[in-house]
Amino acid sequence: MKFYWPSLLGLMALLPLLVALYLWLLARRRKATVRLASVAVARQALGRGPGWRRHVPPLLLLLAFAALLLAVARPAATLTLPLAERTIMLAMDVSGSMRAEDVKPNRLVASQEAAKTFVNNLPREVRVGVVSFAGTAAVVQAPTVSREDVIAAIDRFQLQRGTATGSGIILSLATLFPEAGIEIQHVTGQKNFPGKPINEKKDAKPFKPVEPGSYSSAAIIMLTDGQRTVGPDPLEAAKMAAERGIRVYTVGIGTKEGEIIGFEGWSMRVRLDEETLKNVSILTHGEYFYAGTADDLKKVYEGLSSRMVVERKETEISALFAALGALLVLLAASLSIWWFGRVV
Repeated sequence: MKFYWPSLLGLMALLPLLVALYLWLLARRRKATVRLASVAVARQALGRGPGWRRHVPPLLLLLAFAALLLAVARPAATLTLPLAERTIMLAMDVSGSMRAEDVKPNRLVASQEAAKTFVNNLPREVRVGVVSFAGTAAVVQAPTVSREDVIAAIDRFQLQRGTATGSGIILSLATLFPEAGIEIQHVTGQKNFPGKPINEKKDAKPFKPVEPGSYSSAAIIMLTDGQRTVGPDPLEAAKMAAERGIRVYTVGIGTKEGEIIGFEGWSMRVRLDEETLKNVSILTHGEYFYAGTADDLKKVYEGLSSRMVVERKETEISALFAALGALLVLLAASLSIWWFGRVV
């Protein structure tokens, strides 16, 4: 916990003074009591007495004063809070290497099933969009709250040649920020984008970078199994995401040693480029996950579903301490009236 006005914590020095004043008043009262003719007479005059209860209201008032002093210093804590609005872009690899069967039944089917489960587990108010990428990238589903539309889009994946991971990130950004004037063709070299068109604003406002990871209303989850073969550098695309505050969570699927696959008359060994995926997540303040099996992939998406709807944020909690102080004052007054018939 931190304090925005820590200098006011010096007021806490008043607490020992209040304790000392209370003890002095008790001693003074006791001194006045023993002036009676005898101790026996004093005991008879006092009766059984309130005992420990006499100290409870003053103690509660002391705690209330401490809570109010802490509230004045404006305390803040890092809390896990639900997000009021959230958009998630799923950027998924549909290159030919996704037909590899080292992840059963194959990488593509495993990724589709895990992604569909992930989407169904999200709260209904979270919007989800889907970008597929191979040699080119395409928006196969614009962000929507309709789970049926998202799942149908995932089921429509078709394998293609090439792996343009950078294009997948950039097109996801352009979908999240349609008014930002991201020049898709210029940065990706791709002239046509199947699916929902992206409007490029020529009169867009000048772009001003923000702190990486600071945009909490959207995130990109990118799943891929291989190295970039075409398109822009994914690290340059990651820098674009970082400058807009978007976190990119990367998921690497497939065995680390790779596998030889055949596709349309050619064959090649496909290896997972973990270093690049890790760097993408580092640049954007996201996180990298490795999924070597279908079960691993399901667990990754299960973990992501809980992360995508909450955020850890530094929040001022002065009101909590002020409310606690008021509650303690009310409790002290109530007990004093109940036990002694007076407030103090």
